[in-house]
Amino acid sequence: MTSSRILILSAASGGGHLRAAQAVEAACRLRHPQAEVLHLDVLTLTSPAFRKLYGDGYLDFVNAAPELLGVLYARTNRPPRNPAREKLKLALDRLNTRPLVKAVTAFRPDVICHTHFLPAGIVAHQKRKGSLTAPHALVITDFEVHRWWLCPGVDRYFVAREDNRVHLEALGEPRDRIRITGIPVDPVFAEQPDVPALRKKHGVSAEVPLLLVLCGGFGVGPVEDLLAALWRSLKRAQVTVITGKNEELRKRLLPLAAQAPIPTKVLGFSREIHEWMAIAELAVSKPGGLTTAEALARGLPLVVTNPIPGQETRNATMLYEEGAAISGENLLTLGARVARLLASPPRVAALRRAARGLGRPQAALEIADELFALAGC
Repeated sequence: MTSSRILILSAASGGGHLRAAQAVEAACRLRHPQAEVLHLDVLTLTSPAFRKLYGDGYLDFVNAAPELLGVLYARTNRPPRNPAREKLKLALDRLNTRPLVKAVTAFRPDVICHTHFLPAGIVAHQKRKGSLTAPHALVITDFEVHRWWLCPGVDRYFVAREDNRVHLEALGEPRDRIRITGIPVDPVFAEQPDVPALRKKHGVSAEVPLLLVLCGGFGVGPVEDLLAALWRSLKRAQVTVITGKNEELRKRLLPLAAQAPIPTKVLGFSREIHEWMAIAELAVSKPGGLTTAEALARGLPLVVTNPIPGQETRNATMLYEEGAAISGENLLTLGARVARLLASPPRVAALRRAARGLGRPQAALEIADELFALAGC
C-alpha cells in the first residue's frame, strides 16, 4: 500500500468544493494511513487573472447579481449551439492551467479524484492525448447535475442521489461508472455524538432549542435582516451564528448579539460544525451542497434562506420535496414560520426523520474505498 498515490484536485470557487476534497482526503488517510495523498487547489496553480475569474468572480456574482447567476446556470445547462465555443473554452482552460498538468505529472498518481469540473476537463484532455494514464473520478457536490459536470471518459462519477444517476444515464454516461455515495462530508460526521457533553462544552442550555444560523464559508447574504426577523418572533430559543471566514461580518454582529432579546452567540470560522449540528434543533442556512450534506448527515432539519439562483434553488427544491426543510426565503415571515415550527415538536421530529433518511455520513469513506479500488489496491 505504500506505493498508493491518491491525487485530489479541487478549486476554491465557493467553499464547498474544497470541503468535499478535504473530506475525501481525510477518508483516504483513515482507510490507508500509509498511502500518499495529495490535495491541490488548482486555482493556486493558475494565473492571477484566471484565479480571480474563477474564485473572486463567483463571490462577486453572489453578492452583486445573484439573479444573473441563475440565468447563467440555466443557459449553460443547455446543449451548446456552437461546438467551436466549447473548444475555445477548453483551450482557455488549458492555457491557464499548464502548471496543473506539470504538478499532476510530477506526482505520478495511481488515481485522481476531482471535486470541481475544471480539473476534470483538463485531466480528461491529457488522458485523450495519452500524456496521463491514471484513472480519474469526479465528485458532484450538489444534489442536481449541471452540464458543466459532464466529463466523457471519466472512470467514476460519485453522485448524491438516484435522480443524479438517472440524469447522467439520460445524457449517455454508462451506468456502471456511476456510484450513488452521497456528497462527501468529513468522516467525523459518521461518529456518534455525545450530545450532553457537547452542550456542556459549548455552553448550550438543554432547556430551550438551539437555532444554528449558518452564513456559509464566506458569510454572504442579508444576515442582519435575517437575525432581526428571528429575534422579533422567537421567545424561547437560543441562537448561534457562524459567519465563516467573513471576519468583518462577525465583528458587525457582535454588538447586535449583545443586545438581542434571546441568548445569541456569534462565532467566526469553526472546525467544530459537526458538534454544533449535533446539538441544534434547526439550522437556518443557504442550501449549499456541502452545508446541506453535512446537516443531513446529522439529521438536522433546515430552514432555507437566501438560496443562490441555480444550483442552490435546486437543492432547496429537493429538500422541500423530501420533507427535510421548510422555506424561510421570505424574511418578513421567517421568524413567525420558525416560531410555529418550534412550537410543534412532532413536526420538527418528522423533519428530522426525513433529514436523517437522506443523510450519507459515510459518503467520503465509500468514495475512498472506490478510489483505492480504481488505483488497483
